[in-house]
Amino acid sequence: MLVRVQNPAGTNAERALIDWLRTWKDPAAPHGVATINAGLFHEDRLHQFDAIVWTPSSCVIIEAEMLQTRQDGVLEIPLNGGWTISGVPAALEGRDRRTPLEKSREHTFALYNWLAARGLGQRVVHGVALIVPPRGTNLTVHQAWSDPSFDVVIGDEPSRLRGFFQTLAKQEKFLWTANDIAVAFRGLGILPYLPGPQDLLNEGFLGPIDITLWHGGPNQAQAEAFAEEQKIATSYAQEHKPLVRLETPWYSPWKLYPRVPGDLDMGRAFMRLALAAGMVVAVAWIIWFVVTIVLTYGPG
Repeated sequence: MLVRVQNPAGTNAERALIDWLRTWKDPAAPHGVATINAGLFHEDRLHQFDAIVWTPSSCVIIEAEMLQTRQDGVLEIPLNGGWTISGVPAALEGRDRRTPLEKSREHTFALYNWLAARGLGQRVVHGVALIVPPRGTNLTVHQAWSDPSFDVVIGDEPSRLRGFFQTLAKQEKFLWTANDIAVAFRGLGILPYLPGPQDLLNEGFLGPIDITLWHGGPNQAQAEAFAEEQKIATSYAQEHKPLVRLETPWYSPWKLYPRVPGDLDMGRAFMRLALAAGMVVAVAWIIWFVVTIVLTYGPG
C-alpha cells in the first residue's frame, strides 16, 4: 500500500490509521494507494476527507474517529440520529456534530458525482467509519439496517481494517487503472503526491499508461523514463518476433486439462498425461500403418 500524507498533524485516529496502512507491505496485504487529509471543493462546498484509499477494485472514503473514553458495550448505529453505546452517547473525539454516517453520506455522494463528471462514474465509492476505542475496550457493532456502500469497522486491532479491504477485493472487479488514479490526483489538486506509473502498476492497477497525466508533477521524469522503457521493450519484441507462431490446438492436453497456479490436482495431471500418451500412441500407429501399406503394396 502506497501512503501519501498531506498533513501529518491529524487526529489520534488518523495517526493510528496512517501507522496501520504503512504496515501493509507483504504480498498478502491489500494493494493500492491511500491519500490522507485530501480535500475536494464540490458544488460550493469543501469536503475534507480523513483518507481516500484506492485499490485496483474499489475506492473507499474512511472517516476515522477515536473514542475519548473507554465505553464498553454495543455501538448502536441508527439510520438517522446520534450514535450510542449501550444507551449512552458515544464520546467521539471529533468536534463535528455530524455522525460518521452523515459525513460519509455527504462525502461519498460528492466524490462520486465529482468522479462521474470526469468519466469515472461507473466506479462505486464506499464509505467506512473507523472507530478506534481505547486499548482494552470491549465494543461490538449493531447496525439495524443494511447499506452496501457503508460499513463500520472497530479499530481495536489493525487486522480488522485489513480484513475489510480483503473482503471487499473478493466482491469487486478490477475497475481502476493507473490513468484513473492520475486523473483523480490531478483533479483533487494533489498531483505532487501522485506515485509514478510503475509504482501504480506494481500495486495492481491496470495499464496502459498515458504519461501526459504525470506532466507537471515530481514524477514526470519517472513517467517519461517508463514510457521509453516500454518503447524499447516493444521494439525488441517486434525485432525478435518469430516468423511462424505455432498455436496449441483446442484438443491439446494442456488446454483440455490446464494447470491451475497454486492448485496441485493429481486427477487433472493424470488425465493430461494419459491423453498425451494416447496421442503419441495414435500417431505412432498411424505412421506404422502407412509404412506397412507402402511396403506391402508399393512398387517393387
